Amino acid sequence: MKNNWQVKPGDKFVRPQRLKVRPLRRVLRTTHLFSIAYGDVGSSIYYALGVVVLAASGATPLALGLAGIVFVFTALSYAEGTAMYPESGGSASFARHGFNDFAGFIAGWGLIFGYIVTISISAFAIPSYLGFFWAPLKTSPVMMTTCAMLIVSFLMTINVIGVRESSIMNITLVILDLATQALLIALALMFFFNPQIIIERILNYWPSPQDLLFGIAIAAIAFTGLETISQMAEETKRPEVRAPRALIIMTVVVLVVYAGISVSAFSTMTPTELATDWAKDPIAGIASKLSQGMNPAELSAQLFTVEAYQILFNWALSGLQAILPVLVAVLAATILLIATNAGLLGISRLAFSLSRFKLVPAIMGRVHPKFKTPYFSIIIFSGLALLLQSPGFFVPNMYSHLGGLYAFGSMMSFAIAHASILALRIKEPKRERPFRLGLNIPFMGRDLPLTAILGLLGTVAIWIVVVVLQPYSRWVGTAWIAVGLVVYWYTSRRRKSEANEANGTIRTAAN
Repeated sequence: MKNNWQVKPGDKFVRPQRLKVRPLRRVLRTTHLFSIAYGDVGSSIYYALGVVVLAASGATPLALGLAGIVFVFTALSYAEGTAMYPESGGSASFARHGFNDFAGFIAGWGLIFGYIVTISISAFAIPSYLGFFWAPLKTSPVMMTTCAMLIVSFLMTINVIGVRESSIMNITLVILDLATQALLIALALMFFFNPQIIIERILNYWPSPQDLLFGIAIAAIAFTGLETISQMAEETKRPEVRAPRALIIMTVVVLVVYAGISVSAFSTMTPTELATDWAKDPIAGIASKLSQGMNPAELSAQLFTVEAYQILFNWALSGLQAILPVLVAVLAATILLIATNAGLLGISRLAFSLSRFKLVPAIMGRVHPKFKTPYFSIIIFSGLALLLQSPGFFVPNMYSHLGGLYAFGSMMSFAIAHASILALRIKEPKRERPFRLGLNIPFMGRDLPLTAILGLLGTVAIWIVVVVLQPYSRWVGTAWIAVGLVVYWYTSRRRKSEANEANGTIRTAAN
């Protein structure tokens, strides 16, 4: 009997120890983190501009600017939290340390929802860009939705099998992506930029107060993927230094690119054109307008006095006119495909992390015996992404619905992240913080970062606006939370039952 007692509990308690002695390999550096994160966050530029202009119209630059301020505050809170706790989980990890398991679960559940929406909307944007080669992919809701669902299904299969993407490919595509975006901005400034026209387009197409508020809220979709760096912290060398550094670099680059692309869009077309003809592929719209409206001969005559130089410049720019729309179509589809895949990778990592701490059922972290991937969570959440895409067959404004859903889930998680940073300042004021936020306000003998306070207020305000102004997000989001509460109740009950069973076994053996 004694030997039997030692084997059974031993089997239970040895397994967690095995997880601890085989941690994830720390191989990532700042460059890798930036490329992975920008491939995720930067991909949103290919659809976010269109989503926002559907609501904010002429006030789109303002909406993106205000959302960008909240993004900066959130990135800074993530920098402090990730440096303190370099483990996968992001805001769920911060909340678990700052508050309790329930707060960690709610933050993680909201993040899972955000990932599902990111997968859905990234895949939805791909057919619109490929429509350059075959128009029905952009003009037919049936073809577009079918293609998007096939993409998610394909990536679900790939992720279950366990094919990994290359870091070198990520870095190469990010460099090409940034170069193309810089080229679009430079050409728009050279050929179309006129401050008076931009101001007129902003003022003449100014939205109603309600649309402006919703536009600011939905602009949060421009910054999808902020969690990526925190999710990769366990695989990073010196994460306490490199993770905050990558977050700051990414934030600066993203804000600069969004500012330039917004100016380029309003320089080349009206908000009405952007919201109707190019809502699903706004960057393709900029490329198309540039290709049609550039006058290489006029510019070469202004820049060069030597005729040979004029001919050479004219030839190069004319060639660029021809390939620019093709380049944007191919690059956008590729970047969005990688972003969709990154969403699946992120959601599987997050589900595995939550199951490791027993915040979701253990089946969510179950690893396939052959492929060694968390196949159950990949299949379940891919299925939910397909479910969110299915109304695209008959709902015309699907982009706005998906944008509101993303804001619902992500803002809930971001708000908890800010609150967790503030709670940790109160709860553990002397804990080492490799990256510590400045601009602190004294409160009850503690230093609370002003950026975290403003970030908390901003994310809560955005969440409230979405809940009040968009019924679709309100009801779908509420249903998601309700399901989450049932999942947490079941998991907590199971966890307590296992603990009581283990304690009873130990007491029996001791007697």
